[in-house]
Amino acid sequence: MEPSIPSKGRNHRRRSSAHPGNFTTIQSGVNALSLNTTIPQVLFIYPGTYIEQVYIPLLRSNLTVQGWTTDARSYEHNTATITFNLSKLSVASNDLTATVRQWNTNTKFYNLNIANTFGHVDVNGQNLAVSAHTGNQGYYGVQFWGYQDTILANTGNQLYAKSLIVGAIDFIFGQTATAWFEKVDIRTIATGYITASGRSAATNPSWYVISHSTVDGINDTVPAGSSSLGRPWSSFARVVFQNTYLGNVIQPAGWSVWSSGVAGNTLNVTFGEYANYGPGSIAEEGPRANFSSQLDVPISRETVLGDGYENEWWVDMRYL
Repeated sequence: MEPSIPSKGRNHRRRSSAHPGNFTTIQSGVNALSLNTTIPQVLFIYPGTYIEQVYIPLLRSNLTVQGWTTDARSYEHNTATITFNLSKLSVASNDLTATVRQWNTNTKFYNLNIANTFGHVDVNGQNLAVSAHTGNQGYYGVQFWGYQDTILANTGNQLYAKSLIVGAIDFIFGQTATAWFEKVDIRTIATGYITASGRSAATNPSWYVISHSTVDGINDTVPAGSSSLGRPWSSFARVVFQNTYLGNVIQPAGWSVWSSGVAGNTLNVTFGEYANYGPGSIAEEGPRANFSSQLDVPISRETVLGDGYENEWWVDMRYL
């Protein structure tokens, strides 16, 4: 399964590689993209490890970012890695810590590994792999590696499919994104919380729905019961896990409060589960936290991404 790439002559191809006539860094390839054309553009990344922070600005065109792979159907054969080492100790915002700062709308990523290797400190330890700062973004066969705040799914419609997401604390987080995660492998590396929804009001459209996925420790050294499905960064947090395998790293209560004060932000949350299974599910554990619920029906993609989402350019239905 290869993503549909426009034919040569109808798009602007930019390659990050040491080959003559191309680019030796990802950012130099990004900088060579046209800010003004409306013709779809492609950034193709050869195998290798690129140690840099990448900022993709707002373009007028659609953008495809494709990493080299022998099998685009999953993340397992990815050969192109972008990695950086930065936390909020050194910069003024979460976004500025990200290895990839993705600010363009209508963007698709395929078969890249994106990592922030900072690790962890107790204060200002946020270290993002990706800041998905705008809407209409799709990530397919991508690996995301971090510790705290791995993915900032911040604004608008976003789709993550057949990907790997690794972290420990609040490692899927944001404020107003309507984000759907399909057939993703979520792996914890230490004690913590998988999601941290910053939905701050009933009128905020934000959703995080993890569907037909797996949750487990990255290896056998991660203790049982060491993680929760999420905690509410803001008081109207809305997160659902459905039809998903939950390993024994999930604690029996399933969900956590944000802090010990003001009911821990739990009075207006929507923390739901539907038909999950495995040793970390309510079928094997329980009782769940009293501010969470078991749903009677699953959440639909249309509820999160809108009617007609399957016809959007940034949505690749072959991965769903």
